[in-house]
Amino acid sequence: MSVPQAREGARHVLDNPARASLTGPHALFAERRGRILRYPVDVSPWLALPDDPGADDWADLAALAGPGAEVPLPGYRGELPAGWELTMNIAGVQLVDEGMDAVPEPAAVRLGSADVPEILDLIERTRPGPFLPRTIELGTYLGIRRDGRLIAMAGERLHPPGWTEVSAVCTDPAFRGEGLATRLIRAVAYGIRERGETPFLHTGAENSTAIRLYESLGFRLRRRTAFVAARVPEPLGQSSAEPAGVPAL
Repeated sequence: MSVPQAREGARHVLDNPARASLTGPHALFAERRGRILRYPVDVSPWLALPDDPGADDWADLAALAGPGAEVPLPGYRGELPAGWELTMNIAGVQLVDEGMDAVPEPAAVRLGSADVPEILDLIERTRPGPFLPRTIELGTYLGIRRDGRLIAMAGERLHPPGWTEVSAVCTDPAFRGEGLATRLIRAVAYGIRERGETPFLHTGAENSTAIRLYESLGFRLRRRTAFVAARVPEPLGQSSAEPAGVPAL
């Protein structure tokens, strides 16, 4: 299959996928202050800066997140304003589907809000990345159970127009080596393709095992990115121990 291309000279929607999602198919989730967009803090940590953030945008982000809050700045490569503290900078990659054999998985069940406690337990034990109490609302999540116990899952997260991110791919350590992740990725991708969209995903640049799996399935590297986070400055005279009054991301 061919990967959708951006118009010549235009930024691709996957260059700022959270912004494309929150101004597009996920607009119903968007919390906004000025040009800053974010998901509700119990849905996803993804936050969207404009492509050219200025002083007003950083001020709006600080007001939205609250003093001392740690905020994710996925993909941001610019300089931080004075007073902002870099707290995380992990190299990442973005891969896009370019010919995966996407097929349904007969053993997979669709997960819903009632399954969230089990999902959160599996996420805690496998650490595939952030999954919050309402992340399940972002798209279709599929799981495989063994003797009633949830042992593997994968689902959909960011949703730029024409694309859907495959996310939360994880398998209980006791059941690894059975190909469960592969089966679930293909099944989630099948649902995405059925909507006429293209799967994509993110992972750490150092996660060679995951990258090999994704490439073997038909994903290719589209771009290198970074998982960045920074701490909002405290107002002068306020201790970091004092409550900010605004939930952090």
